[in-house]
Amino acid sequence: MIDEQLVKQIQTIVSPERILTELAERYSYSYDASFGECLPDIVIQPKNTHEVAALVRLANEHHIPVYPRGAATSLSGGSLAVEGGMTLDMSQFEKKLTIDRENLLAITTPSVITGDIHKKAEEAGLFYPPDPSSSHVSTIGGNLLENSSGPKGLKYGTTKEYVIGLEVVTPTGEIIRTGGRTVKNVTGYDLTRLIVGSEGTLGIVTEATLRLIPKPLARKTLLASFTSINDSGHAITKILSSGILPSAMELMDNACIRAVENYQPSGLPIDAEAIVIIEVDGHPAAIAEEMVNCEGICWEQGATNVKVASTETERNEIWKARKMVSPAIMQMGPTKISEDATVPRSQIPAMVEKLQKIRDKYQLNLVVFGHAGDGNLHPNIITDKRNIEEMKRVEYAVSEIFEAAIELGGTLSGEHGIGTLKAPYMENELGRDGLFMMKKIKEAWDPNNILNPGKIFPQPGQTKVVLI
Repeated sequence: MIDEQLVKQIQTIVSPERILTELAERYSYSYDASFGECLPDIVIQPKNTHEVAALVRLANEHHIPVYPRGAATSLSGGSLAVEGGMTLDMSQFEKKLTIDRENLLAITTPSVITGDIHKKAEEAGLFYPPDPSSSHVSTIGGNLLENSSGPKGLKYGTTKEYVIGLEVVTPTGEIIRTGGRTVKNVTGYDLTRLIVGSEGTLGIVTEATLRLIPKPLARKTLLASFTSINDSGHAITKILSSGILPSAMELMDNACIRAVENYQPSGLPIDAEAIVIIEVDGHPAAIAEEMVNCEGICWEQGATNVKVASTETERNEIWKARKMVSPAIMQMGPTKISEDATVPRSQIPAMVEKLQKIRDKYQLNLVVFGHAGDGNLHPNIITDKRNIEEMKRVEYAVSEIFEAAIELGGTLSGEHGIGTLKAPYMENELGRDGLFMMKKIKEAWDPNNILNPGKIFPQPGQTKVVLI
């Protein structure tokens, strides 16, 4: 309960103009980019690590939930205040970004936009590979806690491979440092990797040290069209098994293509059932040969057209079209259920086929796109939450999507996180004992269950997706 006396205590930590208590002020913090709406009791905008730590200690004293929130681009409800309490608006945290070219590092505060890290690294001739579609608006703190990685995870790995040190406020208000500034570090438990991807349940990141790599000398991008989405899936697996490792391989089905063309015409082939975007990078001579081989495999697997971008402008146009998928499909309906069930690469064609059957079975507007090269597909269902009958069908469909991914040896989430929606299926993937061990870690770190409660772990009696 946030009463007047508690607000006065908060004002001794944070100046009053950074404390939001009015309903109108708090309302914009009641939702993120996911499906759901939860109103916090109070919103606080800390500027530095010591303010965050003091607020967390105060929350422990009064047993008040704390929900860290960045730019609210979360697709799994990661920043929603499902139990009320305090929302800490980390987007207002001080912004610092230093590029250490000699040691190939970026030292950043959580409020820095991920795209700004890309720009600063490139200015120094370096490269930060993780690149979520929302990188132009999402903050690095949220990306770290969700382990959001984007298309380049195929070749370069995910966000957790690039985080080598953290400053963190623990769930009980201590300030700790994990890892450091060296690539090799085996001093004790790897707490850095434990925190990355923990969805804000084990700590609030206040500074991160990121590993950078030299910028690739050259890159080439192609766009291949297919009349069969299954053929596109086979092209992807064939390229990967041929010894070529592209930096990215992206899939868009016909519904995505049409949505983008309706939203902002980009020259995509609206008659194609699917398109695949393939990018290779490295030494110019090597990528020229690899691109020729990729073209050949696409033709062999039934491509109807293959176009290689001849200029940087053409390449940027291809990637711009891909990044417009999410805002474009939002024009198809008022409610978007975004998933990212991930399967082994060899199971991409099988997962695509299962998604088609689920779409037809429940007669839903289900579109498929994603980072197909690493098996990270993004099936999205466009609906209207006011249509109760259709929402029930959506619930069944989402359940079957999760079950299909696990059945094929995959995982519930590749980068969006578990949040609230996928929690009931955690035991299906991890087993009872595996989930129990995760709960024990949470209990040890957060004995009062203060930090981002209601996420990852199923609530008592929660056995399935509930959307209405």
